[in-house]
Amino acid sequence: MTSTALGAESELIDPAALRRVFRGHAAGVAIVTMPGPHGPVGFTATSVASLSADPPLLSFSVAITSSCTPALAAATGLVVHLLSDDQEELAARFATPGIDRFAEPTRWRTLPTGEPLLADAAVWLRTRIRSRLIAGDHHLVIAEIAETRVDSAAGLLAPLVYHNGRYGTVTAGRPRT
Repeated sequence: MTSTALGAESELIDPAALRRVFRGHAAGVAIVTMPGPHGPVGFTATSVASLSADPPLLSFSVAITSSCTPALAAATGLVVHLLSDDQEELAARFATPGIDRFAEPTRWRTLPTGEPLLADAAVWLRTRIRSRLIAGDHHLVIAEIAETRVDSAAGLLAPLVYHNGRYGTVTAGRPRT
């Protein structure tokens, strides 16, 4: 067993060690989309979390070096799409740098409020950005949820998760006693 104690600033954990630790922590996969100065912008995120029910808030983080950072700095609203286990290709496309993520075969449309919406996402949340904070080498974004949509069949869909460098899903667990 390996452990790392938190001590003086010079003793902080190595970033590679932190990545190894979190590779073993399964996370739900989402795609975040927003309008950009030259068209829609989006990226795959595994850091989306429910933050507050009253008011309804969520949070996520994105690397400061991400190509989406300029659009995120200018955006007032965005859409978070929660992916199901059959959307691995979509997640991989939005995680690939240097491509037009909204080109075919991506199906999308623009909402009346201006944000790009992925047509194949069964669950999505339209948000307004409340704050952006620099946290280490990432931007931490807090957004207020203005609208949600869940396809009626979405309750039957298994979520897409990311674990140990791979996409997967979860199976039904044993009942809690």
